[in-house]
Amino acid sequence: MITEILVKILSITLLIGVGVVLILGIGTLFKGGETSKKYSNKLMQLRVLLQFIAIIALVSFAYFFKN
Repeated sequence: MITEILVKILSITLLIGVGVVLILGIGTLFKGGETSKKYSNKLMQLRVLLQFIAIIALVSFAYFFKN
């Protein structure tokens, strides 16, 4: 019971984190200028890393908690 709630909270947190970084990355990309040069690529790299972590976590949850 507690494990299921923890898995759901962790899954939702990871997905929201990816979404926030994606929106920030797109925002800096469209802002342009010095901010875009400085942060846009780093935010997209962070998004890819968070997506990788989220996918690994979700696949692991699906594997270990299948019923």
